[in-house]
Amino acid sequence: MLNYKGGVGKTTVTANLGADLANRGRRVLLIDLDPQASLTFSFYAADEWDAQLRPAKTVLHWYDSFNWSQSQKPLRDMVTTPPRINARLGDRGGRLDLIASDLGLVDVELDLAAGLGGSRYQTFNPDYLKVHRMLADALADDEFAEYDVVLIDCPPNFNMVTRTAVVASEHILVPAKADYLSTLGITYLRRRLTQLVEQYNGVAGPDPDASINPEILGVVFTMIQYAGSGLMTKLRGYIERTGQTEVPLFQQGLRESKNVFADTGELGIPAVLAAHTTENVEYDLTQLTSEFIAKIGI
Repeated sequence: MLNYKGGVGKTTVTANLGADLANRGRRVLLIDLDPQASLTFSFYAADEWDAQLRPAKTVLHWYDSFNWSQSQKPLRDMVTTPPRINARLGDRGGRLDLIASDLGLVDVELDLAAGLGGSRYQTFNPDYLKVHRMLADALADDEFAEYDVVLIDCPPNFNMVTRTAVVASEHILVPAKADYLSTLGITYLRRRLTQLVEQYNGVAGPDPDASINPEILGVVFTMIQYAGSGLMTKLRGYIERTGQTEVPLFQQGLRESKNVFADTGELGIPAVLAAHTTENVEYDLTQLTSEFIAKIGI
Protein backbone atom coordinates (compact mmCIF):
# COMPACT_ATOMS: atom_id res chain seq x y z
CA MET A 1 0.00 0.00 0.00
CA LEU A 2 1.76 3.11 -1.20
CA ASN A 3 1.13 6.77 -1.94
CA TYR A 4 3.46 9.76 -1.61
CA LYS A 5 0.61 11.77 -0.08
CA GLY A 6 -0.28 11.14 3.55
CA GLY A 7 -3.82 11.22 4.88
CA VAL A 8 -5.34 9.42 1.88
CA GLY A 9 -6.82 6.45 3.74
CA LYS A 10 -3.93 4.07 3.15
CA THR A 11 -4.14 2.55 6.61
CA THR A 12 -7.95 2.41 6.45
CA VAL A 13 -7.75 0.38 3.24
CA THR A 14 -5.07 -1.94 4.66
CA ALA A 15 -6.82 -2.62 7.96
CA ASN A 16 -10.27 -3.18 6.49
CA LEU A 17 -9.09 -5.21 3.52
CA GLY A 18 -7.05 -7.43 5.81
CA ALA A 19 -9.89 -7.87 8.29
CA ASP A 20 -12.46 -8.71 5.60
CA LEU A 21 -10.11 -11.16 3.88
CA ALA A 22 -9.55 -12.92 7.21
CA ASN A 23 -13.29 -12.96 7.85
CA ARG A 24 -13.72 -14.71 4.49
CA GLY A 25 -11.35 -17.49 5.53
CA ARG A 26 -8.00 -16.17 4.31
CA ARG A 27 -4.85 -16.21 6.40
CA VAL A 28 -3.59 -12.65 6.38
CA LEU A 29 -0.38 -11.01 7.57
CA LEU A 30 -0.25 -7.23 7.92
CA ILE A 31 3.14 -5.47 8.14
CA ASP A 32 3.20 -1.89 9.39
CA LEU A 33 6.23 -0.04 7.99
CA ASP A 34 4.95 3.48 8.65
CA PRO A 35 6.66 5.09 11.69
CA GLN A 36 3.32 6.70 12.59
CA ALA A 37 2.12 3.15 13.39
CA SER A 38 -1.52 3.92 12.54
CA LEU A 39 -2.10 0.37 11.29
CA THR A 40 -0.71 -1.04 14.52
CA PHE A 41 -2.99 1.21 16.58
CA SER A 42 -5.95 0.03 14.53
CA PHE A 43 -5.66 -3.28 16.41
CA TYR A 44 -3.86 -2.45 19.67
CA ALA A 45 -4.40 0.35 22.16
CA ALA A 46 -1.36 2.52 22.87
CA ASP A 47 -0.84 1.07 26.33
CA GLU A 48 -1.08 -2.48 24.96
CA TRP A 49 1.53 -1.64 22.32
CA ASP A 50 3.80 -0.11 24.94
CA ALA A 51 3.58 -3.10 27.28
CA GLN A 52 3.28 -6.04 24.89
CA LEU A 53 4.93 -5.05 21.59
CA ARG A 54 7.38 -2.19 21.98
CA PRO A 55 9.92 -4.09 24.15
CA ALA A 56 10.67 -6.87 21.62
CA LYS A 57 7.91 -7.42 19.01
CA THR A 58 7.98 -4.60 16.48
CA VAL A 59 9.51 -4.46 13.02
CA LEU A 60 12.02 -1.96 14.42
CA HIS A 61 13.74 -4.75 16.35
CA TRP A 62 14.04 -6.78 13.16
CA TYR A 63 15.53 -3.95 11.10
CA ASP A 64 17.82 -2.99 14.00
CA SER A 65 19.26 -6.49 14.06
CA PHE A 66 20.50 -6.07 10.50
CA ASN A 67 24.19 -5.41 9.97
CA TRP A 68 26.81 -6.29 7.42
CA SER A 69 28.33 -9.32 9.17
CA GLN A 70 25.67 -11.17 11.17
CA SER A 71 22.26 -12.63 10.44
CA GLN A 72 19.06 -10.88 11.47
CA LYS A 73 16.56 -11.95 14.05
CA PRO A 74 13.83 -14.11 12.48
CA LEU A 75 11.02 -11.92 11.19
CA ARG A 76 8.56 -14.58 12.40
CA ASP A 77 9.49 -13.67 15.97
CA MET A 78 7.86 -10.26 15.43
CA VAL A 79 4.46 -11.66 14.44
CA THR A 80 1.57 -11.10 16.83
CA THR A 81 -2.10 -12.10 16.63
CA PRO A 82 -4.40 -9.21 17.68
CA PRO A 83 -6.99 -10.82 19.96
CA ARG A 84 -10.03 -8.58 19.49
CA ILE A 85 -10.21 -8.74 15.71
CA ASN A 86 -9.52 -12.48 15.63
CA ALA A 87 -12.31 -13.08 18.14
CA ARG A 88 -14.65 -11.25 15.76
CA LEU A 89 -13.83 -13.40 12.70
CA GLY A 90 -16.26 -15.96 11.38
CA ASP A 91 -15.81 -19.73 11.49
CA ARG A 92 -14.25 -20.14 8.01
CA GLY A 93 -10.72 -20.68 9.27
CA GLY A 94 -9.32 -17.20 8.63
CA ARG A 95 -6.75 -15.45 10.80
CA LEU A 96 -5.21 -11.99 10.91
CA ASP A 97 -1.65 -11.52 12.16
CA LEU A 98 0.36 -8.32 12.45
CA ILE A 99 3.96 -7.15 12.55
CA ALA A 100 3.76 -3.88 14.46
CA SER A 101 5.55 -0.62 13.75
CA ASP A 102 7.53 1.79 15.89
CA LEU A 103 8.38 5.50 15.74
CA GLY A 104 12.06 4.52 15.70
CA LEU A 105 11.78 3.35 12.08
CA VAL A 106 12.84 6.87 11.13
CA ASP A 107 16.32 6.14 12.50
CA VAL A 108 16.44 2.77 10.72
CA GLU A 109 15.86 4.57 7.45
CA LEU A 110 18.85 6.81 8.06
CA ASP A 111 21.08 3.87 8.99
CA LEU A 112 20.14 1.83 5.91
CA ALA A 113 20.59 4.80 3.60
CA ALA A 114 23.99 5.61 5.07
CA GLY A 115 25.10 2.01 4.57
CA LEU A 116 24.28 2.27 0.86
CA GLY A 117 25.99 5.58 0.25
CA GLY A 118 23.25 8.01 1.22
CA SER A 119 20.04 8.94 -0.58
CA ARG A 120 21.45 7.86 -3.97
CA TYR A 121 21.67 4.20 -2.85
CA GLN A 122 24.76 3.56 -4.97
CA THR A 123 24.39 0.48 -7.13
CA PHE A 124 28.08 -0.41 -6.95
CA ASN A 125 27.78 -0.94 -3.21
CA PRO A 126 28.25 -4.69 -2.60
CA ASP A 127 25.36 -4.68 -0.14
CA TYR A 128 22.87 -3.10 -2.57
CA LEU A 129 20.95 -6.33 -3.26
CA LYS A 130 21.31 -7.61 0.29
CA VAL A 131 19.68 -4.52 1.77
CA HIS A 132 16.97 -4.16 -0.88
CA ARG A 133 16.08 -7.86 -0.55
CA MET A 134 16.09 -8.06 3.22
CA LEU A 135 12.29 -8.12 3.56
CA ALA A 136 11.75 -10.27 0.47
CA ASP A 137 14.22 -12.86 1.72
CA ALA A 138 12.63 -12.89 5.18
CA LEU A 139 9.14 -13.42 3.76
CA ALA A 140 10.41 -16.21 1.49
CA ASP A 141 11.00 -18.33 4.59
CA ASP A 142 8.80 -21.42 4.83
CA GLU A 143 7.32 -20.07 8.05
CA PHE A 144 5.37 -17.51 6.03
CA ALA A 145 4.03 -19.99 3.47
CA GLU A 146 0.85 -20.42 5.53
CA TYR A 147 -0.39 -16.93 4.60
CA ASP A 148 -2.66 -16.38 1.63
CA VAL A 149 -1.75 -12.72 1.41
CA VAL A 150 0.68 -10.26 3.02
CA LEU A 151 -0.36 -6.59 3.05
CA ILE A 152 2.41 -4.04 3.71
CA ASP A 153 1.43 -0.54 4.83
CA CYS A 154 4.23 1.77 3.64
CA PRO A 155 5.12 5.29 4.76
CA PRO A 156 4.30 8.15 2.36
CA ASN A 157 7.74 8.26 0.77
CA PHE A 158 10.06 6.22 -1.44
CA ASN A 159 12.94 5.83 0.99
CA MET A 160 14.89 2.70 1.85
CA VAL A 161 12.30 1.02 4.08
CA THR A 162 9.68 1.56 1.38
CA ARG A 163 12.04 0.18 -1.25
CA THR A 164 12.48 -3.05 0.73
CA ALA A 165 8.69 -3.38 0.72
CA VAL A 166 8.44 -2.78 -3.04
CA VAL A 167 11.12 -5.39 -3.76
CA ALA A 168 9.18 -7.87 -1.58
CA SER A 169 5.85 -7.18 -3.31
CA GLU A 170 4.07 -8.63 -6.31
CA HIS A 171 1.53 -5.80 -6.46
CA ILE A 172 1.30 -2.13 -5.51
CA LEU A 173 -2.10 -0.80 -4.42
CA VAL A 174 -2.41 3.01 -4.36
CA PRO A 175 -5.09 4.53 -2.10
CA ALA A 176 -5.79 8.15 -3.10
CA LYS A 177 -8.25 10.94 -2.48
CA ALA A 178 -9.92 12.37 -5.54
CA ASP A 179 -8.23 15.75 -5.23
CA TYR A 180 -5.38 17.62 -6.88
CA LEU A 181 -2.57 16.89 -4.41
CA SER A 182 -3.37 13.21 -3.94
CA THR A 183 -3.59 12.40 -7.65
CA LEU A 184 -0.69 14.63 -8.72
CA GLY A 185 1.93 12.22 -7.35
CA ILE A 186 0.55 9.04 -8.94
CA THR A 187 2.40 9.55 -12.24
CA TYR A 188 5.57 10.39 -10.31
CA LEU A 189 5.14 7.29 -8.17
CA ARG A 190 4.79 5.17 -11.28
CA ARG A 191 7.99 6.66 -12.66
CA ARG A 192 9.88 6.00 -9.41
CA LEU A 193 8.67 2.39 -9.39
CA THR A 194 9.92 1.95 -12.97
CA GLN A 195 13.29 3.45 -12.05
CA LEU A 196 13.67 1.15 -9.05
CA VAL A 197 12.77 -1.96 -11.07
CA GLU A 198 15.23 -1.06 -13.85
CA GLN A 199 18.00 -0.19 -11.39
CA TYR A 200 17.46 -3.27 -9.24
CA ASN A 201 17.24 -5.67 -12.17
CA GLY A 202 20.36 -4.12 -13.67
CA VAL A 203 22.27 -5.00 -10.50
CA ALA A 204 20.63 -8.43 -10.13
CA GLY A 205 21.70 -9.45 -13.64
CA PRO A 206 20.03 -11.55 -16.33
CA ASP A 207 18.74 -14.33 -14.05
CA PRO A 208 14.91 -14.03 -14.28
CA ASP A 209 14.54 -15.61 -10.84
CA ALA A 210 16.51 -12.72 -9.34
CA SER A 211 14.54 -9.93 -11.04
CA ILE A 212 11.49 -8.08 -9.72
CA ASN A 213 8.39 -6.78 -11.49
CA PRO A 214 5.84 -5.39 -9.01
CA GLU A 215 2.62 -4.50 -10.81
CA ILE A 216 0.42 -1.53 -9.94
CA LEU A 217 -2.76 -3.36 -9.06
CA GLY A 218 -4.79 -0.18 -9.12
CA VAL A 219 -5.75 3.10 -7.50
CA VAL A 220 -8.46 2.96 -4.83
CA PHE A 221 -10.21 6.29 -4.36
CA THR A 222 -11.08 7.03 -0.74
CA MET A 223 -13.06 9.65 1.20
CA ILE A 224 -15.46 9.98 -1.73
CA GLN A 225 -18.34 12.41 -1.34
CA TYR A 226 -21.65 12.01 -3.10
CA ALA A 227 -24.11 14.63 -4.31
CA GLY A 228 -27.60 13.37 -5.02
CA SER A 229 -27.41 10.05 -6.82
CA GLY A 230 -23.78 10.23 -7.91
CA LEU A 231 -20.27 11.48 -7.25
CA MET A 232 -19.62 15.18 -6.90
CA THR A 233 -18.70 16.56 -10.35
CA LYS A 234 -15.28 17.80 -9.23
CA LEU A 235 -14.34 14.41 -7.79
CA ARG A 236 -15.43 12.67 -10.97
CA GLY A 237 -13.07 14.91 -12.92
CA TYR A 238 -10.04 13.92 -10.81
CA ILE A 239 -10.93 10.23 -11.13
CA GLU A 240 -11.30 10.47 -14.91
CA ARG A 241 -8.01 12.37 -15.17
CA THR A 242 -6.22 9.64 -13.20
CA GLY A 243 -7.68 7.01 -15.52
CA GLN A 244 -6.11 8.82 -18.47
CA THR A 245 -2.61 8.17 -17.05
CA GLU A 246 -2.95 4.45 -17.93
CA VAL A 247 -2.76 3.52 -14.26
CA PRO A 248 -5.51 0.94 -13.54
CA LEU A 249 -8.36 2.02 -11.28
CA PHE A 250 -10.45 -0.02 -8.87
CA GLN A 251 -14.11 0.29 -9.73
CA GLN A 252 -15.04 0.36 -6.05
CA GLY A 253 -14.14 3.40 -3.98
CA LEU A 254 -14.67 4.20 -0.31
CA ARG A 255 -17.06 6.94 0.75
CA GLU A 256 -16.17 9.44 3.44
CA SER A 257 -17.73 8.65 6.83
CA LYS A 258 -16.01 10.25 9.79
CA ASN A 259 -18.62 8.86 12.17
CA VAL A 260 -17.79 5.29 11.18
CA PHE A 261 -14.02 5.45 10.75
CA ALA A 262 -13.12 7.81 13.62
CA ASP A 263 -13.60 5.32 16.49
CA THR A 264 -12.56 2.04 14.93
CA GLY A 265 -8.92 2.34 16.00
CA GLU A 266 -9.90 2.70 19.65
CA LEU A 267 -12.04 -0.43 19.43
CA GLY A 268 -9.39 -2.58 17.76
CA ILE A 269 -11.96 -3.64 15.16
CA PRO A 270 -11.82 -2.17 11.62
CA ALA A 271 -15.03 -0.64 10.32
CA VAL A 272 -15.84 -3.55 8.00
CA LEU A 273 -16.51 -5.76 11.04
CA ALA A 274 -17.53 -3.12 13.56
CA ALA A 275 -21.05 -3.12 14.96
CA HIS A 276 -21.67 0.60 14.33
CA THR A 277 -20.75 0.55 10.61
CA THR A 278 -23.44 1.88 8.30
CA GLU A 279 -24.82 -0.25 5.48
CA ASN A 280 -23.31 1.97 2.77
CA VAL A 281 -19.81 1.92 4.27
CA GLU A 282 -19.96 -1.84 4.81
CA TYR A 283 -21.03 -2.28 1.18
CA ASP A 284 -18.07 -0.21 -0.07
CA LEU A 285 -15.57 -2.14 2.04
CA THR A 286 -16.83 -5.62 1.19
CA GLN A 287 -17.10 -4.80 -2.51
CA LEU A 288 -13.51 -3.56 -2.45
CA THR A 289 -12.43 -6.87 -0.93
CA SER A 290 -14.30 -8.82 -3.61
CA GLU A 291 -12.64 -6.78 -6.35
CA PHE A 292 -9.23 -7.27 -4.73
CA ILE A 293 -9.76 -11.04 -4.57
CA ALA A 294 -10.77 -11.13 -8.25
CA LYS A 295 -7.70 -9.11 -9.27
CA ILE A 296 -5.07 -11.24 -7.52
CA GLY A 297 -6.88 -14.57 -7.53
CA ILE A 298 -6.89 -15.69 -3.91
